[in-house]
Amino acid sequence: MFVPSFRATVLGVAALLLQAAGCESADAPATDSLAAPTDRMRADDPAWLVIAHRGASGHRPEHTLEAYALGVELGADYIEPDLVSTKDGVLVARHENEIGGTTDVSVKFPERRTTRVIDGDSVSGWFTEDFTLAELRTLRAKERLPQLRDTSFDGRFLIPTFDEVLALADSLGRARGRAVGVYPETKHPTYFRSIGLPLEAPLIASLTRVGWNRADAPVFIQSFEVGNLRTLARETPVRLIQLMAVGAPPDAKNDSTVPTYEALRTADGLRKLAEYVYGIGPEKRLVLPDGGGETTLVRDAHAAGLKVHVWTVRAEAPFVGKPFKGDVRAEVRALKASGVDGVFADQPEVGR
Repeated sequence: MFVPSFRATVLGVAALLLQAAGCESADAPATDSLAAPTDRMRADDPAWLVIAHRGASGHRPEHTLEAYALGVELGADYIEPDLVSTKDGVLVARHENEIGGTTDVSVKFPERRTTRVIDGDSVSGWFTEDFTLAELRTLRAKERLPQLRDTSFDGRFLIPTFDEVLALADSLGRARGRAVGVYPETKHPTYFRSIGLPLEAPLIASLTRVGWNRADAPVFIQSFEVGNLRTLARETPVRLIQLMAVGAPPDAKNDSTVPTYEALRTADGLRKLAEYVYGIGPEKRLVLPDGGGETTLVRDAHAAGLKVHVWTVRAEAPFVGKPFKGDVRAEVRALKASGVDGVFADQPEVGR
């Protein structure tokens, strides 16, 4: 549930960043309903989409309001919150439900360390589902890659709720006169359903409360799981994106009818996906392999009527595809030339 007292935090973050950029701050909406598309505020689908991956996570601790707002300042069309659940059923933005590496939880709650089996893997640490929202609000975010990125913002930013992210996107969009989109990912939905904290219903409820449970809303919902998207296709008109890596989707471990990612990438697999999803989100090496050249994935997806948004562009040399020898801008140009429709970027200005 959106907590009204959080609105000041959301709007304050937006106001500070907009002021720094020379823009006027937007007034708070009169209600929780976000703006419907107009001639200037519409659900744009530009030829080249830049998604702030976990916010501007190359510059600020990931999945914080400050990272999301900076991502928009740096040119992102959409901001990407990964969604997990608290013990009391509130969706919050964290890349994983294990939060030991991205917060100060080990200092504040050392006794809560435990082990969980998630998607068949044993994981030790601290998990959002063991904390109420009130407890999580006592934590502060920290940089996940301290060896490569600035850590001076550690300890300053809160873990945001999904409702806060929606309110921030609305505030930033109103200030710009165009929609700032939101691109949520459901993290481990089968696991969360198994412990009585399903992600789908609260996700749809949040979008419905703000008037964005629509096919033309500036929203994409993404998932690595197949069953999760099949369920969502029956429950919401919002555009869906099937994420792809190598191997098999996590829910294939519990459902033998779930195809491998390789099967989904065939011409037949893409045509079947197009019956209920809007696009695919492949790892960038599935388009531009480390061995050089490019695959037919973008062409095949477009032939099936699907958009292609690849992940993840990162400016640091260790993350750049091998053919580009550390030159991330060359990598982005090659992705654009391959016909890709958009990129997830830790540094949105590079994608832009």
